[in-house]
Amino acid sequence: MGIRGRTRPSGGVTMEPASDERPKVVIVGAGFGGLWAARTLARRDVDVTLIDRNNFHTFFPLLYQVAAAELVPTDIAHPVRSIFRKSPSVDFHMLEVTGVDLEGRRVQAGDVSFAYDSLILAPGSVPHYFGVAGAQEHSFPLRWMADAVPLRHHVLTRFEAATHEPDPAVRRRMLTFTVVGGGPTGVEYAGALAELIEGPLLRDYARVRRSEVRVLVMEANDRVLGGMPASLGKYAAERLARQGVTVRLGVRVERVTADSVELAGGEVVPSETVVWTAGIQGDPIVASWGFPVGPGGRVPVTRELHLEDHPEVYVVGDLCGVVDEDGDPFPQVAQAAIQQGRRAALNILARAEGKSGDPFRFRDPGMLAVIGRNAAVAHVFGRAFRGFVAWVLWLVIHLAWLVGFRNRTLVLVNWGLNYLFFDRAVRLILDAAGEPDSRRVASGIDRVKD
Repeated sequence: MGIRGRTRPSGGVTMEPASDERPKVVIVGAGFGGLWAARTLARRDVDVTLIDRNNFHTFFPLLYQVAAAELVPTDIAHPVRSIFRKSPSVDFHMLEVTGVDLEGRRVQAGDVSFAYDSLILAPGSVPHYFGVAGAQEHSFPLRWMADAVPLRHHVLTRFEAATHEPDPAVRRRMLTFTVVGGGPTGVEYAGALAELIEGPLLRDYARVRRSEVRVLVMEANDRVLGGMPASLGKYAAERLARQGVTVRLGVRVERVTADSVELAGGEVVPSETVVWTAGIQGDPIVASWGFPVGPGGRVPVTRELHLEDHPEVYVVGDLCGVVDEDGDPFPQVAQAAIQQGRRAALNILARAEGKSGDPFRFRDPGMLAVIGRNAAVAHVFGRAFRGFVAWVLWLVIHLAWLVGFRNRTLVLVNWGLNYLFFDRAVRLILDAAGEPDSRRVASGIDRVKD
């Protein structure tokens, strides 16, 4: 079924099915949930409209490596149109969704309106700052590509500035890198940053002494990697300490300023670089679209992943508020989003045939986190692994799930070069013209976000 556009009296364009022969499915978001839903529907008897603000899919588990100068953005991003090049039933639009008319069954994106028979909402999540004063204004999140590149540039500019700074206290502040949150992203970034500093940066910046540089991980709980067995969290903390990372447990951040982190109890840590990995929440914009929002910014849905009052509307990924038999939400991880995207797509197909959909059942493949060279932790297949074995598992699994042969090849080559030569080539400080993902390169931490 083709799509025809007609001009509305207001001047906008309405995209509607050219006939009623095939169901029309609109998918909002080309992350893991939306992408796998579109892939599931691509060769079936439906027409799919996929909408995303970016024209690429990002492999978020490796985003921290872009921020740590291990990879470049194009290594972990793949053009959406390339993915569906051989799928004529999938129509991609690079647009920002501005609203959803649940009663009229339309998605609004600027001046364009898309009609749907079924809707899959998968816009993803945003950082959760838990009400910490100044955190949103002065810290670096690590959620989107537009966050990773400015963070990488900022780390490099701190070394540039510190090299010529005569005041020891100011140098210390410039070279203190604070990671708030001891989950997988925080642990992985801290380990990668420590290797970046210990390897090429201290060689590049001979005037900077190792004793002047600090990498801190601050975790409010009593251990890092709370979703893994305690033994793996202990191993990760010990391994980070061996890399020169200071792990502080049971500390709560109360305020973030442009040059410090204030902790509960009054302690102030001078730091010009605060990386926020403490948590995420569903994109709050959906509340303005009329969707109900529950804890963590998630949209409550049935076990079949659709709204209670609108069975044609499905929610998947980090925004999805489906709960298990015990009433607990599922983890906001890539594998959960992938499985939800597939289940929502299959339920839409079943509904089109007059059948009822199946409830979502999460098959937990486990959790992995890499800490550094030859060191990782993994809780997979019901077993705990650590060290070199876990590191190999981490490499294989992440390469397998990368989208696109080119991306897998580039990542593998970069990993190999970094491993063999203890070096990282992605240490360029470029302006916006040289790196379109960045809007901010100069010193300091104020920057324009996408």
